Amino acid sequence: MNINHMLNEVLVKLFRNINIIEERAICSGEYKDLTANDMHVIEAVDMEGARNMTSVAKTLGVTTGTLTIAVNSLVKKGYVERVRSEEDRRVVLISLSEKGRKAYLHHQRFHEQMIEAIVEEMSAEEQVVLEKALVKLDRFFRKSNTPLQADF
Repeated sequence: MNINHMLNEVLVKLFRNINIIEERAICSGEYKDLTANDMHVIEAVDMEGARNMTSVAKTLGVTTGTLTIAVNSLVKKGYVERVRSEEDRRVVLISLSEKGRKAYLHHQRFHEQMIEAIVEEMSAEEQVVLEKALVKLDRFFRKSNTPLQADF
């Protein structure tokens, strides 16, 4: 099997497996009312304080309208709070409720455990190589604002 085929296979499986594992680990027990997408919105809102909808939408790479739908659901579930800015009443600010902060920390712990499990099996040299490869992969995807064109 050539390297391109093998890397494609590994990346596709890795993406799928991470999504499945994250959904099972994060969206269970106390947080079974959340989806993985909900958790990513919670992560983007962050624990630093109120953020405007536009900046959170930009962080997630979605439209403000799409974010509004997700935030409406999270407000109903009690994870996010929405208020109008005192300086400009047109601006909607969102922040995590206490329940949302707990879900954020739950999500953060999952990621920490995942990373610890990966690196504990690796030498220091392997960790450096993995980091460099993942940074390059991330750079490639960040540069690609549009889907890749197939030559059909």
